[in-house]
Amino acid sequence: MDRELLWMPGERPTRMGDFRDWVNRDRQNDCQNYDELWQWSVTDLEGFWGSVWSYFDVIASAQPHAVLASRAMPGAEWFPGARLNLAENILRDPGSIIGVSEGVDPVTITGEELTRKVASLAAALREMGVKPGDRVAAYLPNLPQAAIALLATAAVGAVWSCCAPDFGTDGVLDRFRQIEPTVLIGVDGYRFGGRDVERLDVLTELVAALPSVEHVIVVENLRREAAPVSDLYGYSNTRHSRVPLSFDVLTAGDVEPVYTQVPFDHPLWILYSSGTTGVPKGIVHSHGGILLEHLKSHALHFDSGPGDRVFVYASTAWMVWNVLVTALGVGATIVTYDGNPTKPDVDQLFRICAEHEVTRFGTGAAYLTGCQAAAVRPVDRHDLSALRAICSTGSPLPRSTWHWVYDAVKRDLLLGSDCGGTDVCAAFIGTNPLLPVYAGEMQAPYLGVRVEAWSPEGKPLVDEVGEMVITEPMPSMPVRFWNDPDGERYRDAYFDTYPGVWRHGDWMTVTRYGGYVVHGRSDSTINRGGVRMGSADIYAVVDRVPGVASSLVIGAEQPDGGYFMPLFVTLAPGAELTDELLGRIRTEIKSRVSPRHVPDEIVAVPEIPMTITGKKLEVPIKRLLQGVAPERAVNRATLANPGALDWFIDYADQTKAVAR
Repeated sequence: MDRELLWMPGERPTRMGDFRDWVNRDRQNDCQNYDELWQWSVTDLEGFWGSVWSYFDVIASAQPHAVLASRAMPGAEWFPGARLNLAENILRDPGSIIGVSEGVDPVTITGEELTRKVASLAAALREMGVKPGDRVAAYLPNLPQAAIALLATAAVGAVWSCCAPDFGTDGVLDRFRQIEPTVLIGVDGYRFGGRDVERLDVLTELVAALPSVEHVIVVENLRREAAPVSDLYGYSNTRHSRVPLSFDVLTAGDVEPVYTQVPFDHPLWILYSSGTTGVPKGIVHSHGGILLEHLKSHALHFDSGPGDRVFVYASTAWMVWNVLVTALGVGATIVTYDGNPTKPDVDQLFRICAEHEVTRFGTGAAYLTGCQAAAVRPVDRHDLSALRAICSTGSPLPRSTWHWVYDAVKRDLLLGSDCGGTDVCAAFIGTNPLLPVYAGEMQAPYLGVRVEAWSPEGKPLVDEVGEMVITEPMPSMPVRFWNDPDGERYRDAYFDTYPGVWRHGDWMTVTRYGGYVVHGRSDSTINRGGVRMGSADIYAVVDRVPGVASSLVIGAEQPDGGYFMPLFVTLAPGAELTDELLGRIRTEIKSRVSPRHVPDEIVAVPEIPMTITGKKLEVPIKRLLQGVAPERAVNRATLANPGALDWFIDYADQTKAVAR
């Protein structure tokens, strides 16, 4: 298919362009375009990352005696000897936080107020006895208080970990029991779709089940006008017992900021794998690695700085929320939103963009495709004149949705589709203000990221689907997994296929033109007769067939060498899976994907199982169809709709097509 040009960079100066010019002067380079700048960044890792440190004038109490002491993967040693603190760098000259929530007026916290609140909470944590390396766990929605708590935890040198309050008790405990937090910060509830969701009962259960917790802090989100938390729960307000303390009280002090200096690789936060097949793995990132990766991303790739307003719709359990918070570090104002993204209208997030003059909007690909499916045109309903860029992530963006954005949202707009992951809390490929945008393609690898598509034999591929690999270390690769003392689980997760090379678990094509197309997870990719294709390519077709609400496709290898490929669909209200609809689905797949990818059978199901973070449960359902016992195939606590799994368990038991 021919490339379709959708957008070209204009004459507006960019921070990426300024960095290129600065590097040319500082390093005596002669990079004339982005490709040359990227080639230098992955060839001279020490020179590039040393330049990032210098260009952003990183605050450090001790300078490093090297940039990269060892480049082995895993185990690369970055900036040895450096001592710094992420919160100190983020709060050097931060933007404001605009907090938007359902049912209440927005609130604005200025950069000065933010710094004071962080300093006050950090002082309270220290008074509680929290030390560097201790864990502070949070059960919070996307409120300004969550950003304050993260930065205060980092200021102390403690380790942050957060679950969103739509997680049930079991899902939270699967994560927090591992890390044994000293402090638990929870919310009394949240509002979604016009309904108040109480969470004090869950918070009580968490405290009872986490004996390591010595102090509990409550964010009074639903009870904004209520009595102090000590009166509300009938406890005395002491900082030295497991009684609830008021977040508002603890952030109301007026103290000078204190930032504990820690080594570059000191743990900053713990994120979690999806946990669909077992207890989620705790992924530990570092102060220094995250700081450099995020400064690079926000300033250079997202072209954000003072005067910008950044809005990313994200759960606090999703790594993009962490990325939103660090946008403060380039002077941008951030917009947080706690509420339903499609109420009162499907384009609610675009309304927020308009009302708060957002310049960069980040969201999951599913939101954009949902707006497209609803045939809304935000350009006709909202003033989006301030909006310069949209970043889509979470899953591949269908080609048709690229066209929808430029037709229905805004023509003069940089639409970036980014691929990264919780594993590195950063992007590998995506948004670039110096390059054109083509439909269906990610623009280029990020600076400092050497990414390739490899064959099973470890050979780079062009115009063929291959495994996405990273062949040089990145500063934000995990320091380690939690409770993985010998690093075995870490090595197995990324380095078991190609020793010394990071295999991310996605299928990817590098085109002859230099574009990048990510097809979906490689462990759930359809591979029929040697032809590999991401499930996302099939969803992009099937989910647009009238009468189909959503779909799930599974390709299951069988012991006898056969291949079983069912397609499960949920139907739109009033629709039935008639012969006509079955034929239409098969015809669309055959003509728009390939004849090889017409499923063996199409089955109507009540509901598609989804993880709490919004991903279809492809791999666990595949394992069920291959005969794996349900308790080994999937962890129900990680599901947003665990009841949906029961139908698939019965189906796996009944089907005769899959060998047991």
